[in-house]
Amino acid sequence: MHSLVPLDRRLAEALPEGTLFAVGGRVRDEVRSVVEGAAAAGKDLDYVVTGVTLDDLARLLRPLGRIDVVGAAFAVVKLTTDGETADLAVPRRDRSTGVGHREFDVESGPHVTLEEDLGRRDFRMNMLARALPSGRIVDPYGGEADIRARRIDLLTPAAFVEDPLRMLRAAQFAARFAYAPSPALMEAMRAGAPLVSTVSAERVHDEFTKLFSRSAKPSIGLEILREGGVLAHLWPELLEGVGVEQNEWHAFDVWGHSLATADAAGPKNLTVRLAALLHDVAKPRTKAGPHFYRHESVGAEMARAMLERFRFPKATVETATHLVRQHMYSADPTLSDAGVRRFIRRIGPSNIEHMFALRHADIAGSGLPKRGEANEAFEARVRAELERQPAFSVRDLAIRGDDVIATIVARGDAPATYRGDERVGAALRWLFEQVTDKPERNERSLLLQLLEQYLTRASRGARA
Repeated sequence: MHSLVPLDRRLAEALPEGTLFAVGGRVRDEVRSVVEGAAAAGKDLDYVVTGVTLDDLARLLRPLGRIDVVGAAFAVVKLTTDGETADLAVPRRDRSTGVGHREFDVESGPHVTLEEDLGRRDFRMNMLARALPSGRIVDPYGGEADIRARRIDLLTPAAFVEDPLRMLRAAQFAARFAYAPSPALMEAMRAGAPLVSTVSAERVHDEFTKLFSRSAKPSIGLEILREGGVLAHLWPELLEGVGVEQNEWHAFDVWGHSLATADAAGPKNLTVRLAALLHDVAKPRTKAGPHFYRHESVGAEMARAMLERFRFPKATVETATHLVRQHMYSADPTLSDAGVRRFIRRIGPSNIEHMFALRHADIAGSGLPKRGEANEAFEARVRAELERQPAFSVRDLAIRGDDVIATIVARGDAPATYRGDERVGAALRWLFEQVTDKPERNERSLLLQLLEQYLTRASRGARA
């Protein structure tokens, strides 16, 4: 449903009548809200202003706030006012001079029509504008019809040649909106698939992030990329799972299971969803009959390479690969208390809920009914142990490295100038194991006694 935002009114008052148009995802989503009953997204502030030059546009906007002309070739003015930033452009037409989104001759100005400006956009559903303040929809290319048909379509097959990233955009839009690509779009994608290799890693990363963090079923987009030949140029490792059958605990092949697990992980946590997609990526390479020996370890390294290829943040890469490496843990509710603490230590307290979310997605992605409540019982024990807050790392001990150094010096095992060596780390690790077995030992005076015992045995061993 259309509604004016405050800036719409201010712009309409500052600009010549009949020249201001909202464009972009805002207009598309407003139409979707009417057609589908979908909630309109946040109002991105993108506008086209017709009938004026770039200089005139800048002059007219200057009284409203700070303006910056960003890339005069693209005829865009950024206006910052009342804490908001809007992009206002004069209409432009592009003529592709090569492959890629930067290889264009650009013309802009009052001689270019709004229809020409809309026609250079990626898909018909995005070739919409709304006149402001009247609210009249401008739809020269049938974008509203595509929205009503829940379809993604191209105006021309050259769209993918002009900017191959649009193939990824088609996939993530299809997944986010549950729209189907037209046959013409898929034909153009298959023809242009190799060109995706010319897209920068950062731009691919951005589209993958939208696919996994904004869609209920990223599998829709991944299947489109597979069928369109694009995925083979980005993450061919995933395609190794197509047709690779699993054991009786899975209803799908490795590819189908990976997609179902990614869907089940949900969009709230990008890192968990990436781990869900990649947790079994090494199964085709480790298959031995019905078994996949060490697939979690091999898969962690494959996942790292795949995520680093498209510049995912270091923290995301580290956590996702850790989850992949550890996802085969045994959820044994009869494990000893010390065993539970060692599990927490291995996974890391901050990763526990991520690991449990991955396990639940893995079970849901099997395509078969859940077997028993062992996972839930084990998780309850882990959470109870976390609430008790015992020491889960060396940093949680009641003594520090300086205490170990002082003790070693006081015993005469090192000179007063001693600042530490491998003995300090070894002692702290040994003390941590004692605390893991019995958390009540994590008390300073008792740890110092245990340290004396440890150093005495170590010293005797060194002299033996």
